[in-house]
Amino acid sequence: MQDHKIPILMYHSIESMPRSTVMRSLHVSPRRFKFQMWLLNFLGYKGLSMRELYPYINGNKVGKVIGITFDDGYQNNLCNAGPILKKYNFSATCYIVKKEIGASNVWDSCHGITQRPLMSVNEIKEWIGMGMDIGAHTQTHADLTKINKKQALTEILDCKVELEEEFNMKIVDFCYPYGRFDSDIMKIVERAGYSSATTMLRGRSKIESNKYMLPRIPINYHTLPHLFLIKILTRYEENRQ
Repeated sequence: MQDHKIPILMYHSIESMPRSTVMRSLHVSPRRFKFQMWLLNFLGYKGLSMRELYPYINGNKVGKVIGITFDDGYQNNLCNAGPILKKYNFSATCYIVKKEIGASNVWDSCHGITQRPLMSVNEIKEWIGMGMDIGAHTQTHADLTKINKKQALTEILDCKVELEEEFNMKIVDFCYPYGRFDSDIMKIVERAGYSSATTMLRGRSKIESNKYMLPRIPINYHTLPHLFLIKILTRYEENRQ
């Protein structure tokens, strides 16, 4: 049985942005992302979507694997990350905000964060056609801890149902917007029929991890090559919890 920890990488936007950009850290340049994927391949890792990673997390498979996730569904995930992932025969999960498909990250606008286009329905289909996967990120990117449980159920369940209808596939993976959740929200996600839920808790996953509060490793603008290696190979992230 596998006893080592499995890193799950958390990305958002894959795009070069000016220094003046608010929350520039959310963006990773295509050049840096390309190097990171090359490095994973060089080290013998297989990059996997959450759906394909799940058997390794629950101990049914063993291998040198790493999860790759993208929050929100930015168009640049398809344009800038997709071809690089495909080059190395990697797969990845993009968490989709259902009601904002084809729009932008409007939930960030009140904070002055740069608006970037999100994938359209056809672009998501292209992403899936490249061998990539999608998961659910609620209907509107709501903070699930600040709405009532009925509203939370709608955000969580309706996102799953509508994505399944739109793309004719089962949606089994969920991601908490802003990384915010509690025990009640976790139960709603499980009852809705998801197999996993990722968080913004820092660390690497292991067989004993609760599948509805999986930790991830944030990769952002400041993640230089030496830090990227430290994050995936050592207890660096666990120590920053």
